[in-house]
Amino acid sequence: MSQQAHAPVGRKNGVAATATATATAAIATTTTIWIVAGYLLCQIIADVTAVKVVSLWGLTFPAATFIYALTFTMRDLAHKQMGKSATKTLIWAAACVNVLMALYFVFTIWLEPAPFWTGQEAYAATLGLVPRIVGASIIAELIAELVDTEIYQLVWSRHPQAPQFLRVLGSNLVASPLDSLIFVFIAFAGTMPIAALWSLVLGQTLFKLMLTVVSMPAIYLIPENPALDPRTGDPVAD
Repeated sequence: MSQQAHAPVGRKNGVAATATATATAAIATTTTIWIVAGYLLCQIIADVTAVKVVSLWGLTFPAATFIYALTFTMRDLAHKQMGKSATKTLIWAAACVNVLMALYFVFTIWLEPAPFWTGQEAYAATLGLVPRIVGASIIAELIAELVDTEIYQLVWSRHPQAPQFLRVLGSNLVASPLDSLIFVFIAFAGTMPIAALWSLVLGQTLFKLMLTVVSMPAIYLIPENPALDPRTGDPVAD
């Protein structure tokens, strides 16, 4: 009789545990979707807006710097949620998306405009610069963000109990200047004096590092993924 009485309780506990696990998985999936979408959004907007160079607070840098700097924070969140290998896949996927975008811009510039449309010259002058920008961005992104991934993982694996913001700070201190250096010299070399190029690198790097400090608390927006092994950054093998 006692065993019969406990059986329904056991079944209820099992159902509750299953429901909790399902809800947790759904939340994790939703979080991952938002992180991936945010990362790709920042990448695409940055590639289009990088054609304009702005001056602010005595510094000069591409307009894309405002939003591109956030990709490093989004990358860190992806690493924390999805793991090292999945984050590397996301970085390569973003590069493919940017290539396709640039190719589509080239295609639309090539298309014959309607006789009554007078914006072809302005359209080509703006978006026609994007393929070089995208090429520079892809190379800089792949190198800098893959380096960022390795350093983030190195800090995490060696100091798993250290404050999480140290992973962000340590990786960004290396990846941000590296990204700026590669991007500026590939994107703008030959279009302005060398001194101006170094000014862009300095301005971009300083602004990115300022945004790094401001955005560091964002790493705490999501909890640690218990399925990830700090030693490898990937899901724990069953």
